[in-house]
Amino acid sequence: MSSDNSGDHCAFVLLAEFDKYEGAQLRYQFPQPLGVDEGVLAMSMVPDGAETQSDDWTVFFLNQTPFNTIAPVLALETDGGQDGVGPEQPGLLCVLNLVRTKLDKAEYRGATVRALAICTRHPFIQVFKPILLMAMDDYFSDPSQDCLSRLFDAINAMDLSDAPILSRAEKIVMRCSDRTDIFSEKILPQETEATRFRSASTAANSSVDLSSGASKSSRSTKTSTDSDSTHSSSEDGVAVSSNDPYRSRPRAGTGGSSASSSRGHQNKPPSPSEASFSLGESAVWVGDESTTEESNDGNSVLSMAPSGTLVGGGSQLGSQDKNSLHAPSSVHSQDTYLDNGPTPTPTYRHPRTLKDTHFFNTTIAYKGHQLPIKMPLSTFPEEVGDYSLITLIKVFNSHQQVSGPMHPHLHTNGPQTHPIILLFNALITGKRIIFLGHKRPAGEVSAFVLSACALGSGCGVVLRGFIERAFPYANLQNRHEWELLPAYIAGVTNPIFESSRMWDLLLDIGSGNVVVAKEINTTYPPAALPSLGGFTLNSRTGTLKSESSAASEDDMARSKDKAEPGPRAENNVDTLFIEDIRSAIEFRFGETMVRMRFTEYVQRFVRLAARYEESASGGTTNIGCPTVAFCDGSQGRAIRLGSGIMFSDDANPMKELTANAYRIEAWRKTNSYRYCVEDFNLMQATNAIQGFDVLHQLVRLRHARTMPDAEVALVMRTLTENVKSYEQVVELLSYVIPQGGGLLHLAFGLFHQQEFVRDMTVELLNQLRCYPIGVLFLQAMNHFHRYAYVRQAYALEKRLAQEQQPTQPGNQPPQHSAVRMTRAMSSSKSIVSGFTLPTDKATPRAG
Repeated sequence: MSSDNSGDHCAFVLLAEFDKYEGAQLRYQFPQPLGVDEGVLAMSMVPDGAETQSDDWTVFFLNQTPFNTIAPVLALETDGGQDGVGPEQPGLLCVLNLVRTKLDKAEYRGATVRALAICTRHPFIQVFKPILLMAMDDYFSDPSQDCLSRLFDAINAMDLSDAPILSRAEKIVMRCSDRTDIFSEKILPQETEATRFRSASTAANSSVDLSSGASKSSRSTKTSTDSDSTHSSSEDGVAVSSNDPYRSRPRAGTGGSSASSSRGHQNKPPSPSEASFSLGESAVWVGDESTTEESNDGNSVLSMAPSGTLVGGGSQLGSQDKNSLHAPSSVHSQDTYLDNGPTPTPTYRHPRTLKDTHFFNTTIAYKGHQLPIKMPLSTFPEEVGDYSLITLIKVFNSHQQVSGPMHPHLHTNGPQTHPIILLFNALITGKRIIFLGHKRPAGEVSAFVLSACALGSGCGVVLRGFIERAFPYANLQNRHEWELLPAYIAGVTNPIFESSRMWDLLLDIGSGNVVVAKEINTTYPPAALPSLGGFTLNSRTGTLKSESSAASEDDMARSKDKAEPGPRAENNVDTLFIEDIRSAIEFRFGETMVRMRFTEYVQRFVRLAARYEESASGGTTNIGCPTVAFCDGSQGRAIRLGSGIMFSDDANPMKELTANAYRIEAWRKTNSYRYCVEDFNLMQATNAIQGFDVLHQLVRLRHARTMPDAEVALVMRTLTENVKSYEQVVELLSYVIPQGGGLLHLAFGLFHQQEFVRDMTVELLNQLRCYPIGVLFLQAMNHFHRYAYVRQAYALEKRLAQEQQPTQPGNQPPQHSAVRMTRAMSSSKSIVSGFTLPTDKATPRAG
């Protein structure tokens, strides 16, 4: 996404009409011809049966193949990709097309059919629908090229210069959170050096009275003389000055003026202790119930109640000198922890994004109207338009609607393979897929194709390469071009494609039926598979006797409990996964939950494929970390953490590899796999957390039935020492999404029998607390864990302060707890002292 206003949001504007003698014709191409067959463009813009719909939306892409490549290419970036996930298909353009039929008895067939389209490089094409509707009305009233020129200029004048550019990890964290203030600190206005200095000095005087029965933090409010520039949020109950968001006011009861408080206030808060607070009195659980109270001197102060929205505005874990505070604006550049460590900073919610920080709010000016635009900030390139996985699942919801022969690439669950699993298998193995919507709007068919692309890619997070072979609306005019491709995902409305047999999987969105081509075993003959660990997997057709498939670790754990002895044709893990999805839809969990579950599903499939590669190639893989178990240092070996995919027991690896070997082997021959290799290599070099497999450790903490104390201690110490900077914190949080329990399984370390593990857990949570996004995750923990964290954090701070007091110079500020903890660890006799990091790196998720 471009962060400037260079006029590259819209590359072309097209207009097509239906002529009573010549059929669909392309009338205008602005600002110049695309260089593509005009008949192909016109047929793509005016779909079959357009006269039966008053309005219809279609989507198609340009620069996918030689037949629809634009020459010359205008207003496109030529960088090496987006979101740090490697190079993308060069110049891929998304075309959003509006078709309108206006009844007119004077016209042939009694109606006028016109189509207006824009070509953009942005995947969030749905935000341009309002202006296309207005431009279409404009063209019907004044059918000239001037309308196209106004539309082109208006879209390119849209200002996205202030839109934050999120990293891949930030996008994952944002889309998993329901909080409307997520990453609100990134919407801060640009501050001058003077503003940052003033913010740092005033924030240093913020304090919390832990013994008063309610935590209080100074927060800026404007007086009545300049109330016009004050913005008040009803969501958090905090009045924020738009001129100086970090100006501090004195606490209630201090009895001092604002100037004396910010310059000469040297009183430190009382030394905290376990008895100085009760449940709900820490900044860790400041909440939405926050209310502003009037202090003795007339200034408003914030009373923190549980679950609040004041990010990072709470107390410190112990007495700290005000000089140790860092400037709020430098929160993203704090890559190292010195003695004066970073402290939480208040969050300023910009008025432009008050409603929901998941979107960047801007406007498009068109003919005197200001059209509001809500640009989503967490969209990946493989997610085009406003798709819905729930709709896709509801239409294709029963294995009884599947017909045709079985094939090992597709039927990983035998005859009980669910249509959605069948579709996923067809997507990743590079099959020819057609969605048929006879007498359906072309826009509805296009939406199913876009949903399928998101499904195969793990909602854009894990894999890519599906959009480049997607044809959301395909027609007879260009069928000879896309049908020659080895793999495609096409949406059609003409039933003639059903009889053409140029497909491997046909999905009828009208009836919900799924048909596998009769010739599929001839087109893709099953090949013999390699030997895996001395066991040869034989190729079979017909019913496959597989017992498990790739889903999330939750499904793997439950499948072991529910599996019956003896070979079965039913894949218990995939069945449980689909049951969970259907239950989530039935109980109205929403689109976000469904997308996260499919992201987990695809992610685990890739990790399983990495394990398959190790078995097939003798111990090497190109898409994941090597699979090794934790070593406790016995028999003279070095202590090391485990890595790779985790299985619930020793019998499951071969079962899963047997069930998934055919589709994994077929996937390794596709472009999607090659992109995955590129993405993995890139992320190995760019991940913020380096040196170990983060996801493996979190899965172990979450699903391992028994875990040695030495492994728990080493996991917590490794996380504590490698998660310090902002980028590292966000990357860790991207693995502990709220839908999977958030920080719950890390917080269990607070109750471990070893003091070392408890201290490491406290220190890790302390480091998360130094950033606003970490505070939001801490607030999401339950009260029991939050109380345990605060109690132990104060106890640890007090203990370390007492240990360092004899050698601590009186004029030197107290060391940050991370530094003291590191020094304490160096002299510890814990079993994990002297460990060495493994050579493998953190397992990323290709995207």
